[in-house]
Amino acid sequence: MTLPLSPTLLPILLLIASNVFMTIAWYGHLKYKSVALPLVILASWGIAFIEYCLAVPANRIGHEVYSAAELKTIQEVITLVVFAGFSVFVLKEPLSWNHAAGFLLIALGAGLVFRG
Repeated sequence: MTLPLSPTLLPILLLIASNVFMTIAWYGHLKYKSVALPLVILASWGIAFIEYCLAVPANRIGHEVYSAAELKTIQEVITLVVFAGFSVFVLKEPLSWNHAAGFLLIALGAGLVFRG
């Protein structure tokens, strides 16, 4: 099967999409605190299934050009960016300087993974 995008770019795009779904699954329910927890759990599982349908191929395709550690690092950086946006724009929770500093330290750590 020939893919329209390179194995370098496609996994990153799939990981971005998967992280959007996972962030919604994990944190979206915080806007609906009146909904019963068992229903929230079931809805989150359904959303997480979509996330898995994107993340698993992302890692399989990405492993052609990235190591597993690099894939995990890419995923974690994407997770922070997606979560920061979700927190600000959906949950209306501002990010403070200490959040930014912590994310920067994580990004610096991620840079070490790709050094070499």
